[in-house]
Amino acid sequence: MKRSITTFLLLFAICISNAQMRKWTLQECVEYAVENNLTIEQFELDLENAIIDKSDALGNLLPNLNGSTSISSNTGFSINPTNNLPTNQTALNVNMGLSSNVTLFDGLRNLHQINRAKINAIANQYRLDDLKDDIRLSVANAYLQVLSSKEQLKTFRAQYAVTEQELNRTKELVESGVLPRGDLLEIEATAATQQQQIVNGEGMVLISRVNLAQLLQITDYENFDIAEEEFLIPPSDILDNSAKVIFDKALSFRNDIKFSESNVDLAEEDLKIAKGAYYPTLSAFFQYGTRYSDVTQIPGANGPYTPNFTDQLWIFDGISYGAQLNVPVFNGWSTKNNVKRSQISLERAKLQLEQTKLDLETNIQQAYVDVNTFEKAYEAAEKTLEARRLAYEYAKERYDVGLMNAFDFSQAQARVDNAQADVIRTKYDYIFRLKILEFYFGLPISLN
Repeated sequence: MKRSITTFLLLFAICISNAQMRKWTLQECVEYAVENNLTIEQFELDLENAIIDKSDALGNLLPNLNGSTSISSNTGFSINPTNNLPTNQTALNVNMGLSSNVTLFDGLRNLHQINRAKINAIANQYRLDDLKDDIRLSVANAYLQVLSSKEQLKTFRAQYAVTEQELNRTKELVESGVLPRGDLLEIEATAATQQQQIVNGEGMVLISRVNLAQLLQITDYENFDIAEEEFLIPPSDILDNSAKVIFDKALSFRNDIKFSESNVDLAEEDLKIAKGAYYPTLSAFFQYGTRYSDVTQIPGANGPYTPNFTDQLWIFDGISYGAQLNVPVFNGWSTKNNVKRSQISLERAKLQLEQTKLDLETNIQQAYVDVNTFEKAYEAAEKTLEARRLAYEYAKERYDVGLMNAFDFSQAQARVDNAQADVIRTKYDYIFRLKILEFYFGLPISLN
């Protein structure tokens, strides 16, 4: 029994450890952010409201049906409901009825309300999808920042490992009298600087992980981490397309464009609804009613008598029906002003659509330039790193034979460190700009 309990606890601890050490991929981060983002959840509620509004608009085409009943008791002077004569006796009265109304014509506003509700639901869906696109880009950028920080930290540690070996070697040479003590102090200063870089690098990794976790609405920062993968520059032929081609394609599927177009359609429907108030409104009605009173007297074979409750409901029931026409003549220019407001809103929506297209074109042009710029910057950084490494190897050979002092040697090493940092920075800057441009072209976010 004790062995079974021990085995169970061990397996349970292993499961918890594995859960805590989960490494998130980019795809998992993006999907989790889209599913758990608070703003997205709010927009989803707005979409549900828009769907309900569409149901309301459809319901307005249907006739309504309402029932009513009232019970009253009169003591003292009152009017007898049977003969409409004054009476001074206590009476119990019950009235019941059904009524129905339906709008037959209202300037087609009810139909335009349905169209508006449908368009509004579509617009809210576009707005929701546009927000998801923005979150995907934000998550991808934050994910790449974590990768960049981690790769930078690995570089710092590798550099320190080399410096540590050089430090031990210099100590031996100083102790044997081959090198002056100043060289040892210079190497120790370089090692201390690199240790500080490692500490700063660890802080940058933590900060970038926290930023990503916050985008995912994850609060357990300590146990959150991304997958340990080395990402190379992904192959892409996006630059085979011109910025104009990318822009034309983006116009056909971008959710921000679709959202702005839907707002124009909404404004057009609002204008039609406002103009519909100029027309007459025709409605039909139907009513059924009956009543009961304990003071009711009707003639009978043996004289007047009071029918029972059920009989009175059948005796005194009746129906009424008809149609009603309301013609607008003058309403203080409110309809005219509402039409003008709707026209202004329509023009504003059209201008916003053009502004959205202009912003998209500007962003694509900037992204296109950025891809070219950062690609060249990355290539230049790699060439610089290669040259700095060759210079460092040459400096190391001279330092080993005593033809270079420790200060100049440390400067050569620092230039290599800076070149490596530039390569990492330009690499991930280029990858992110590349993904932005591909995203505008309709390609999903992926680092493969």
